Formats: sequence, C-alpha cells, structure tokens
Amino acid sequence: MAVTGQGTAYDLTGPEGAPVVVLIHGLGLARGVTWRAIAPALAGRYRVLSYDLPGHGETAPPEGPVTLTALSAQLIGLMDALGIARAALVGFSLGGMINRRCAMDHPGRVAALAILNSPHERDSQAQKMVEASARDSSAGGPAATIDAAIERWFTAEFKSNSSDLVAEVRATVLASDPASYAAHRRVLAEGVTELIRPRPPISHPTLVMTCDHDSGSTPAMSHVIASEIAGAETVIVPGLRHLGLIEEPAAFTTPVLGFLDRCMG
Repeated sequence: MAVTGQGTAYDLTGPEGAPVVVLIHGLGLARGVTWRAIAPALAGRYRVLSYDLPGHGETAPPEGPVTLTALSAQLIGLMDALGIARAALVGFSLGGMINRRCAMDHPGRVAALAILNSPHERDSQAQKMVEASARDSSAGGPAATIDAAIERWFTAEFKSNSSDLVAEVRATVLASDPASYAAHRRVLAEGVTELIRPRPPISHPTLVMTCDHDSGSTPAMSHVIASEIAGAETVIVPGLRHLGLIEEPAAFTTPVLGFLDRCMG
C-alpha cells in the first residue's frame, strides 16, 4: 500500500510495462474487500491500480465538495502522480459512474470502460425518492442503512455460508468517514443525471455488467447504458445481487478479462 501526496491510498501490482487497468470501488467499500479476488487475476497480465475513494478505506477525507467531477479529478491526479498516461477503467456501482464521468471529462486518458452494477436513468418519481432517501439518511451515517444494504447486496445462501466475509463488508462500510459517506451517497443518488445520453457520446470500448437480482442497478439500466455507447457489450450475471462480484468473483473476472484482452491485448 502507498499514499499519494493528496492522501489517496492505492495498490499497484502486475507486470511493469503492461497495459494499466484501474479498479474503482463503490460507496462505503474499499479497494481491498472489493477487488481482493479479482485484482490478482487481472494482475497476471495487466498492471493493476486499485485505490480508495475519499474518506473510504485508507484515503483521507475530501477537502472540498464531493461531485462526480471531483472524483474523476481524484483518479486523474492519481494517474498523473504515477506517470500513467492512459488506462482501462473498471468501476463498480459508484465507481461505474466515476469511470463514465472520467471518460467524458478526460477521453484521451481512458482506453476502455467496464461498468459493473452501476445505476443509470430512473423515472422521475424513483429519482426523487432516491435523492430524498440520500438526504434524509445522511445524518445517521452508514449505520443507518447498513442492514437494509446487506439484504440487497447478497443472496441468503451467501450470508449464511460466508458470514465472515459479509461481516468484513459490514465493518468496512461502518468504518467509512460519516461525512464522506453521506456526500458520496448523494452523488450516487444524484449523479446519474449527468451521465444520461452524454453529448458528445462516450465512444470507448465498453463492457456493461450487472446481476439479474440487483434492484438498484438493474439489468434494464445496464442495457440502456450500453445502448448509449456505440458497440458496448452487455453481460447479465444470473442469480446474484448487487455485490455479486464479491459473492462470485469468477462470474466477473472471466468476462472482464475477455473484454480487456479483446480491446487491449
């Protein structure tokens, strides 16, 4: 683990000189628990950079407002600090919003996108409800919503059979800086409106994935994201919920590696 001068904690693994793949975790999580099983598989043939969002994991809380543009700038600042000119960006949930924003803001720095279990356009009533929920629960911090989140994130079988890993996810979320968590949750709720039908459109090679029982980042959303990016591929993983990439990492590693090999190999 290393930390930049701006306070971003990161890991950099895999062969030097190989194409770079950046892993971006979601709200309340951290690089370790999210990518522990996936990063080593990718690092067999790619240079893999994973990092923590502001106020998450081992990264310092943000110094200014949290927006998708600010989170995109954090990523570009990290790439600059490490001398990385261009990378494929693999983003989970909020991370799949950050990588889209980065592709819009800094298209020349992005080689490809993998957008995993990430939300997109909601109908007007659902959008208002999501934004109101993010505002109303912010005072309680991550503890106010963690039980409901765990229910949405994992299957019943996994919660029963892998209680230690579920407990680690819970502890990671609860360890988030409360103010940072609240700010990032508002971005997760509100930021999708920036990403709908972007002009100019995103034109990078793109893979869009979700799980068929992900209630917040639905298969329908993934299909719409892909429809707005020319040539984008869509994969829907059966039987899993929001944190399918932790529950069954191989279901994500195989298609992500195949995609990266096709567009970067």
